[in-house]
Amino acid sequence: MSASEVERKPMLNPFVGQLCASAFSASFAEFCTIPLDTAKVRLQLQASGSAGGGAPKYRGMLGTMRTVAAEEGMAALWKGITPGIHRQVLFGGLRIGMYEPVKNFYVGEDHVGDVPLQLKIAAGLTTGALGIMVASPTDLVKVRMQAEGKLPPGTPKKYPSALSAYRIIVKEEGVAALWTGLTPNVMRNSIINAAELASYDQFKQTFMGVGMKDDVFTHIASALGAGLVACTVGSPVDVVKSRVMGDSVGKYKGFVDCCVKTLAQEGPMAFYGGFLPNFARLGGWNVCMFLTLEQVRKLMRENDIM
Repeated sequence: MSASEVERKPMLNPFVGQLCASAFSASFAEFCTIPLDTAKVRLQLQASGSAGGGAPKYRGMLGTMRTVAAEEGMAALWKGITPGIHRQVLFGGLRIGMYEPVKNFYVGEDHVGDVPLQLKIAAGLTTGALGIMVASPTDLVKVRMQAEGKLPPGTPKKYPSALSAYRIIVKEEGVAALWTGLTPNVMRNSIINAAELASYDQFKQTFMGVGMKDDVFTHIASALGAGLVACTVGSPVDVVKSRVMGDSVGKYKGFVDCCVKTLAQEGPMAFYGGFLPNFARLGGWNVCMFLTLEQVRKLMRENDIM
């Protein structure tokens, strides 16, 4: 082995490099798309807050964003960005960074050829569940901050910042409250993670199998397909998760109670409330994240970082 080959040893362990690339890519996508997420959360929570039968305050994704920006300022569209970044560093880094190692573990060292779809799904379910168990408190704080609308003049914000939100929730509701909604959150994120990563993997494999190159166009097409699959599969549990986590007054006793009340009071289509902003959010998020991830990985490998 030549001296140059020794010098070209990667700076980071491949697994650590995958975690870092995933955390950065997920955080960048979060910053770019959180206005859509804020619109989605407001639309999903709207039914709970407008039970009096009046006209809905928010109408559609763009209408919601305009209303929020007009009443609360443009910065309000980025409410929850700090815990959102916290969440993506932890959850995004773990669920995406661990996907390939877990998938390889499930398929076995001696496997040759394409990985079966069911094992891709199993890997996505596993990393999604493990990642959100660690990151669930950041998700709770993000939803609480996004759910807080325009306040009357002179009324202080309940959660002035992400760090104070953690402290206030612990003080008022206890440490365990940071994991409020963990069951729907695990269900939602494991399902969406499996749908998102496995379908991206499968779309990319299929596109390249019919002669497309491993390039930006293939990445965008695969990411949009993954966003549609993830949104369709995950919307019902996403609605329940947002309502349970945004509930600071005890309206819902838990995941099942929220499902029953939502179905009884609003009908089955309520579980697809905010579908378009959710798809715009997931589709946009996937395009940003996967494009960034593919390029970051390429740059890290070319520069012997991983």
